[in-house]
Amino acid sequence: MNKQMSIGRIEALALRPTLAAPPVRVDGVRAIAYQGLEGDVYADPLSPRQLLLAGTDAYDALALPPHTLRENLLVDVDTSRLASGTVLQVGDGVLLRLMFQCEACGHLDAHHPGLSTRIGTRRGMLARVLRGGGIRPGDRISIAGPTLPAWSDDWRERIVHVLDTLPPKSVITYKRLAQLAGVASSYCRAFPGIIARLGPFYAGRAVPTQSDIALPRWDGHGLFDPAPAERLFSAEVVP
Repeated sequence: MNKQMSIGRIEALALRPTLAAPPVRVDGVRAIAYQGLEGDVYADPLSPRQLLLAGTDAYDALALPPHTLRENLLVDVDTSRLASGTVLQVGDGVLLRLMFQCEACGHLDAHHPGLSTRIGTRRGMLARVLRGGGIRPGDRISIAGPTLPAWSDDWRERIVHVLDTLPPKSVITYKRLAQLAGVASSYCRAFPGIIARLGPFYAGRAVPTQSDIALPRWDGHGLFDPAPAERLFSAEVVP
């Protein structure tokens, strides 16, 4: 492993037990390798958005109330400067793989009108857990290595990436495609047009859930399997 470079620390932690529940501040969380944060609604082995890191600079600059950005990890780091594929070590050994910047969606405007425009690129960075363990406020955040393959901030490019990974002679449902690419299921209605514009190579690779096509349906397993570099980090850390 490369020499680590400290970049900041954990300021606060929060979990959401359900989609309808607001973030709840907690004194500590347990990260589970390839799953997410224990007790959080977004813990999902087949999702690239297991947890969200947001920076205190965004809160300070926009004078936002706590939990406005609905982050899990509040960090004293400018998340807009973090790069996909970077591996962060939190505390004594929890490792997070940074996936892509979280889009400034309309949900932010529900309670703070205009925030999705004002927030710019500081909405936060989404991540997956590479190595589990406990996380507490005050834990140091460092850059670990090596850097892993990057994922695009553009959801359309992530759709293509998932389709390119599809095993031969199989299909994927629109719902699973959305899950694996890290987009809301409401995007499914746009998939037919987007895939059609990709050309004949991609035709028929994704289908509606109710399709009666006879080909096997890919469930996504393998997309996030540890690459050789990731296996260096795979052991669980026991606090």
